[in-house]
Amino acid sequence: MNIVIIDDDRLVSLSLKTILESTGTIHVSAMGSSGTQALALYREHQPDVLLMDIRMEGMSGIEAGEHILKEFPDARILYLTTFTDDEYIARALAQGARGYLLKQDFDSIAPALEAVMRGMSVFGERVQLPSARTHTDYDFAEHGISGKEREIMELVAQGMSNREIAGQLFLGEGTVRNYISTLLDKLCLRDRTQLAVYYYTEVKQ
Repeated sequence: MNIVIIDDDRLVSLSLKTILESTGTIHVSAMGSSGTQALALYREHQPDVLLMDIRMEGMSGIEAGEHILKEFPDARILYLTTFTDDEYIARALAQGARGYLLKQDFDSIAPALEAVMRGMSVFGERVQLPSARTHTDYDFAEHGISGKEREIMELVAQGMSNREIAGQLFLGEGTVRNYISTLLDKLCLRDRTQLAVYYYTEVKQ
């Protein structure tokens, strides 16, 4: 498997290269330190997987991913970051990224790359979700989800805060919190991040 690593911390990139190539199945074709370099290196090497940081000076990893996936729709992008912000996860899912991992969990990175190569999507520690569905229409009624709950789920998945959702839907923040709590209970989810992941992997596919 050929990969390209993009991270603005050179030490992180070198450490990843050493760890991943020690598996014997992963080869690092190139390394870069910015979103601009990510785009150029992807065009040059067209790796099996692009392993990329999110927060970088200039063009961010998310912005670079959007450009790459527009030009190469089949690109496999796996984000690696120290941030767990809902907005980043939602944007990564929305653009079609294959995964989102935390740098702290180094041991999971090689297995995650292998999972992405097998057509899986990987989010967080050892949490794998199928990247494709066998049906196209999600049955909200079957899950007891009302029209308003559907609207709120979509806005959460877009990375909006409770205050922003309340302003857009002309609701109180407390009402939005209650709707989200009800959604989490109905879908047996833990938090709004899982709700965003659920939306993009189960509803919007």
